Amino acid sequence: QLQLVESGGGLVQAGGSLRLSCAASGRPFRSYSMGWFRQAPGKEREFVARIGWSGGRTYYADSVKGRFTISRDGAKNTVYLQMNSLKPEDTAVYYCAGVVAGTWVNPDYWGQGTQVTVSS
Repeated sequence: QLQLVESGGGLVQAGGSLRLSCAASGRPFRSYSMGWFRQAPGKEREFVARIGWSGGRTYYADSVKGRFTISRDGAKNTVYLQMNSLKPEDTAVYYCAGVVAGTWVNPDYWGQGTQVTVSS
Protein backbone atom coordinates (compact mmCIF):
# COMPACT_ATOMS: atom_id res chain seq x y z
CA GLN A 1 0.00 0.00 0.00
CA LEU A 2 1.04 3.54 -0.68
CA GLN A 3 -0.28 6.42 1.42
CA LEU A 4 -0.28 9.92 -0.04
CA VAL A 5 -0.97 13.08 1.95
CA GLU A 6 -1.19 16.46 0.23
CA SER A 7 -0.69 19.88 1.75
CA GLY A 8 -0.07 23.44 0.66
CA GLY A 9 -3.34 24.43 -0.96
CA GLY A 10 -5.03 27.74 -0.27
CA LEU A 11 -6.32 30.99 -1.66
CA VAL A 12 -4.09 33.14 -3.86
CA GLN A 13 -4.58 36.05 -6.23
CA ALA A 14 -4.11 35.65 -9.95
CA GLY A 15 -0.44 35.88 -10.84
CA GLY A 16 0.61 34.50 -7.48
CA SER A 17 2.33 31.26 -6.52
CA LEU A 18 1.69 28.21 -4.37
CA ARG A 19 3.67 25.08 -3.66
CA LEU A 20 1.86 21.82 -3.07
CA SER A 21 3.49 18.93 -1.25
CA CYS A 22 2.66 15.24 -1.27
CA ALA A 23 4.20 13.06 1.41
CA ALA A 24 4.38 9.38 0.52
CA SER A 25 4.73 6.37 2.79
CA GLY A 26 4.26 2.63 2.74
CA ARG A 27 6.53 1.67 -0.15
CA PRO A 28 10.15 2.27 -1.14
CA PHE A 29 10.27 5.69 -2.74
CA ARG A 30 11.95 4.49 -5.91
CA SER A 31 9.33 1.85 -6.64
CA TYR A 32 6.70 4.16 -8.10
CA SER A 33 6.21 7.29 -10.14
CA MET A 34 4.14 10.19 -8.84
CA GLY A 35 2.10 13.02 -10.19
CA TRP A 36 -0.72 15.49 -9.80
CA PHE A 37 -4.24 15.70 -11.13
CA ARG A 38 -6.89 18.31 -10.54
CA GLN A 39 -10.64 18.55 -10.63
CA ALA A 40 -12.53 21.79 -11.02
CA PRO A 41 -16.21 22.10 -10.06
CA GLY A 42 -18.40 20.48 -12.68
CA LYS A 43 -15.47 19.11 -14.63
CA GLU A 44 -13.70 15.79 -14.90
CA ARG A 45 -10.45 15.11 -13.16
CA GLU A 46 -7.51 16.00 -15.41
CA PHE A 47 -3.82 15.25 -15.50
CA VAL A 48 -1.48 18.07 -14.47
CA ALA A 49 2.06 16.71 -14.16
CA ARG A 50 4.04 13.57 -13.36
CA ILE A 51 7.58 12.57 -12.52
CA GLY A 52 9.42 9.28 -12.83
CA TRP A 53 10.73 7.28 -9.91
CA SER A 54 14.24 8.63 -10.41
CA GLY A 55 13.05 12.19 -10.81
CA GLY A 56 14.66 12.41 -14.22
CA ARG A 57 11.58 12.52 -16.45
CA THR A 58 8.75 14.98 -16.10
CA TYR A 59 5.59 15.50 -18.10
CA TYR A 60 3.10 18.35 -18.03
CA ALA A 61 -0.32 19.17 -19.33
CA ASP A 62 -0.16 21.85 -22.01
CA SER A 63 -2.25 24.15 -19.83
CA VAL A 64 0.44 24.33 -17.13
CA LYS A 65 3.68 24.07 -19.12
CA GLY A 66 6.06 26.86 -18.29
CA ARG A 67 4.15 27.77 -15.13
CA PHE A 68 4.19 24.61 -12.98
CA THR A 69 7.19 22.53 -11.96
CA ILE A 70 7.06 19.06 -10.44
CA SER A 71 9.94 17.70 -8.39
CA ARG A 72 10.61 14.96 -5.85
CA ASP A 73 12.84 14.71 -2.80
CA GLY A 74 13.90 11.14 -2.10
CA ALA A 75 15.23 11.95 1.35
CA LYS A 76 11.83 13.28 2.41
CA ASN A 77 9.68 10.89 0.32
CA THR A 78 7.88 13.95 -0.95
CA VAL A 79 6.77 15.28 -4.31
CA TYR A 80 6.21 18.97 -4.91
CA LEU A 81 4.23 20.99 -7.39
CA GLN A 82 5.45 24.56 -7.67
CA MET A 83 2.72 26.63 -9.27
CA ASN A 84 3.59 30.09 -10.58
CA SER A 85 1.64 32.67 -12.56
CA LEU A 86 -1.59 31.17 -11.30
CA LYS A 87 -4.80 31.86 -13.16
CA PRO A 88 -8.44 31.67 -12.02
CA GLU A 89 -8.85 28.63 -14.27
CA ASP A 90 -6.29 26.79 -12.13
CA THR A 91 -8.86 26.73 -9.33
CA ALA A 92 -9.52 23.09 -8.47
CA VAL A 93 -8.97 20.34 -5.96
CA TYR A 94 -5.49 19.01 -6.58
CA TYR A 95 -4.81 15.33 -6.04
CA CYS A 96 -1.52 13.56 -5.64
CA ALA A 97 -1.33 10.21 -7.42
CA GLY A 98 1.03 7.27 -7.45
CA VAL A 99 1.58 4.60 -10.07
CA VAL A 100 3.12 1.29 -9.04
CA ALA A 101 1.85 -1.29 -11.50
CA GLY A 102 -0.89 0.62 -13.31
CA THR A 103 -0.84 3.46 -15.79
CA TRP A 104 -1.32 7.20 -15.67
CA VAL A 105 -4.73 6.73 -17.23
CA ASN A 106 -5.81 5.17 -13.94
CA PRO A 107 -3.25 5.59 -11.13
CA ASP A 108 -3.07 2.98 -8.39
CA TYR A 109 -3.14 5.37 -5.45
CA TRP A 110 -4.64 8.77 -4.64
CA GLY A 111 -4.32 11.34 -1.93
CA GLN A 112 -7.30 13.03 -0.33
CA GLY A 113 -6.90 16.27 -2.29
CA THR A 114 -6.11 19.86 -1.43
CA GLN A 115 -8.10 22.90 -2.55
CA VAL A 116 -6.45 25.61 -4.63
CA THR A 117 -8.46 28.76 -5.25
CA VAL A 118 -7.17 31.54 -7.49
CA SER A 119 -9.05 34.82 -7.31
CA SER A 120 -9.16 37.28 -10.19
